[in-house]
Amino acid sequence: MRAPDSILPLRAEGLGFGVGGLRILQAVDLAIEAGAPTLVIGPNGAGKSTLLRLLHGLLGPTAGRIAWSGPASDPARRQAMVFQRPVLLRRSVLANVLYPLRLAGLDPAAREARAAEALALVGLTELAARPARRLSGGEQQRLALARAAALRPEVLFLDEPCASLDPAATRAVEGIVAALAARGTKIVMTTHDLGQARRLAGEVVFLHRGRVLEHAPADRFFAAPAAPEAAAFLRGELVW
Repeated sequence: MRAPDSILPLRAEGLGFGVGGLRILQAVDLAIEAGAPTLVIGPNGAGKSTLLRLLHGLLGPTAGRIAWSGPASDPARRQAMVFQRPVLLRRSVLANVLYPLRLAGLDPAAREARAAEALALVGLTELAARPARRLSGGEQQRLALARAAALRPEVLFLDEPCASLDPAATRAVEGIVAALAARGTKIVMTTHDLGQARRLAGEVVFLHRGRVLEHAPADRFFAAPAAPEAAAFLRGELVW
């Protein structure tokens, strides 16, 4: 059931984005509902990362609009984003998690409690005092997830969070994503890994050449995709 103050569903209506005459996204109509993770998939160059940046608010659309639901006066404070290559402060692991909590206005005791909870969630409690830049790639991505999770966003956008990670680090990140989803965070995530999409998705958004060609429950999409392009993509036959 939708919470009375929820910012979901998030709707894209006639959404488009272009640069210098190049149309990257066009005529995207999409509703993101609360519930299991939404995985955005499609060939390279389909517009997956651009779509997430538009939904998050990092980019402004050149056509159409994005509308959050609910009475919240500032939906931006209820959602967060983690990128393929996390940008970390030249501070300790703990300080990286505390900093956005201070910007959010939490008192010191609440900041410490939230940070400790988030580091425990991602398995970095023992590394709290280590400089963040000395972490491995997988540990840095887990720290980025902790920093976002500490804010307790209703919606968390993840842009290819495992793209440069080894299998063990990927499994660790997938476990964190599943744990966040289980506690009620709406995950909207891009991936190029179809196995990962099968493991994590509650629903799939399939993008091709800047258009949403299919938006369906994951089990139905993988069993019998409706769009011919989606079927070709799942067979490994659609490159662009």
